[in-house]
Amino acid sequence: MPEILKAPLVVEFPFTRSLGPVQSAFLTGLRERVVLGVRASDGRVLVPPAEYDPVTAEEIRELVEVAPTGTVTTWAWNHAPRRGQPLTTPFAWALVRLDGAGTALLHALDAPGPDAVHTGMRVRIRWAEERTGAITDIACFEPYDGEPPQLTGATGEFEDPVTGIVAAARLDYTYAPGRAQTAYINALGGRRTVGERCPSCRKVYVPPRGACPTCGVATDEQVEVGPRGTVTTFCIVNIKAKNLDIEVPYVYAHIALDGAGLALHGRIGGIPYDEVRMGLRVEPVWTEGARYPDHYRPTGEPDADYDTYRELL
Repeated sequence: MPEILKAPLVVEFPFTRSLGPVQSAFLTGLRERVVLGVRASDGRVLVPPAEYDPVTAEEIRELVEVAPTGTVTTWAWNHAPRRGQPLTTPFAWALVRLDGAGTALLHALDAPGPDAVHTGMRVRIRWAEERTGAITDIACFEPYDGEPPQLTGATGEFEDPVTGIVAAARLDYTYAPGRAQTAYINALGGRRTVGERCPSCRKVYVPPRGACPTCGVATDEQVEVGPRGTVTTFCIVNIKAKNLDIEVPYVYAHIALDGAGLALHGRIGGIPYDEVRMGLRVEPVWTEGARYPDHYRPTGEPDADYDTYRELL
């Protein structure tokens, strides 16, 4: 049996959002070492604050300052911190109800070990040395046995309020393509495109999935398709992707390879972006040492008739 491939994969993008008046005040307050909640219809102070009442769904705006000290309501020990977590040494994830708040805030609790943590223990905020108006302005919580400090009297009005944030979303995982896609990838290494035929409906799926998505039966009959194909539909990309050395605008298309029953994705090159069209006949362009086509270019053949690819849009 051939070796099953696997490789690390990272999906990462920056998520940008604007802030309403409540979240703006909360994050700006953290920058100024002040914790603000919002009063709900039942009188509770919600920390972190919500913009709408969780009971009545009405908009709520009454900001209330709470203390930077509080009580652990529940916790779990993290013995192996991961990249991007608040602390690099083992710590506890804890729900902390700050003094004056009616709800609990989730954050890291710096403690020497799980035996030093218990429900009901008193803690306080350890502020980050550099604060920008983000939840990370709270570096973590730490054990504290003193009295709550006096409040500052903040009302939520600050100079230079935070109006938006950028949160980096990232997912690290190991991808294993399985038997069918391993065979597909290995064939690409020889500049061949191989799919698998469904024994029931007889469609050839490229890339193969190991089973027919329509009939639900296993597939194992390998069929070589292409290398030429037809553009079934496409889009014009106007935003340059990070780490992608391609000038915009460019065209990304669904391409039905000859003999395939499913269109795959590919970039179209060798033609002005505004001349790409449905039915355009294309062929793959390989670069030295590549394991997949760099892009597809026009073959010079007449455009395919719509009826030949309408089921593959």
